[in-house]
Amino acid sequence: MSEKVILIDDAGWGDLILGVVIGALKPPDCRYMERRIPVSSFQPPNFENKKYLDDALKIAEEIVEVLQPDRETNFKVCSGYVLSSIRRHLRERGFKVEEVKVTGELQEKVERGYIRWCKKMGVPAERLEDTRRFWTFLEWVAERPALRERLVKTGWKSWKEKWREKAGLRIIQNGNDKKA
Repeated sequence: MSEKVILIDDAGWGDLILGVVIGALKPPDCRYMERRIPVSSFQPPNFENKKYLDDALKIAEEIVEVLQPDRETNFKVCSGYVLSSIRRHLRERGFKVEEVKVTGELQEKVERGYIRWCKKMGVPAERLEDTRRFWTFLEWVAERPALRERLVKTGWKSWKEKWREKAGLRIIQNGNDKKA
């Protein structure tokens, strides 16, 4: 008898724009679902309050509801921080949970889900070809910063202290226009 497994992975955590896509795959029938944590969860004040972890918890509940695991199901969950609340929650509910490095089919599906989201938000396909996209995204935001900053994970300390200015954004303080 084969092991009952549900695999969970994420994409977008380290990317400058948008939120995170979380995907779950239940072999052998390859039932797949994905959900998104919105970029607003990575912007002030939500980022500081770690709203993305609460969002991940809600996704964990949906995974259980949709994929219907039983007590024999072993969840193999990527080791990423954004999935830490999922791992903890599933354990608390009595499921077996293993922290793993996800590769293969699920990783590809979740990555494609993140790429589709980027395209939907206007990122040109050619900018999405490399998996190391930080500079590409920063350049893209810098082309129209006032319009595209709303897609950025602005809760990141590095965005506020360094990258926002590199993207050419200005702020108005006391009626004076100055660099961010």
